[in-house]
Amino acid sequence: MSIFEHIKFQEGGLIPAVIVEDASGSVLTLCYMNREALEKTLATGEVHVYRRSRKQLMKKGVTSGHTQAVKEVFIDCEGNSLVIRVAQKVAACAAGYFTCYFRRYNPATDRIETVGEKVFEPKDVYRV
Repeated sequence: MSIFEHIKFQEGGLIPAVIVEDASGSVLTLCYMNREALEKTLATGEVHVYRRSRKQLMKKGVTSGHTQAVKEVFIDCEGNSLVIRVAQKVAACAAGYFTCYFRRYNPATDRIETVGEKVFEPKDVYRV
């Protein structure tokens, strides 16, 4: 049975996908995929996403070279979200951190704290 028989794409033909680093278990990012992005991800073994802000398909790391090699794909019990375990090259976050979740809320101070370390400088990688 095809993976597409188990998936329920949501409004706009998208499905959320949580990207997890296979070796550490760290959540790297939450992205969205349309059918074409998922097809390309499965066919190439590298994560492709649908950029809602640009309304276009994009291979993760196409500009930075920080690609995500797919290790496993999981579908939730209702078929409305994915978890994709990957081998992350360099970093997943466009802000320069390994994970997009480098900030943590501290309820004691009611503030956001940076808990990750930058692994690259975005201005050196991305065209502005």
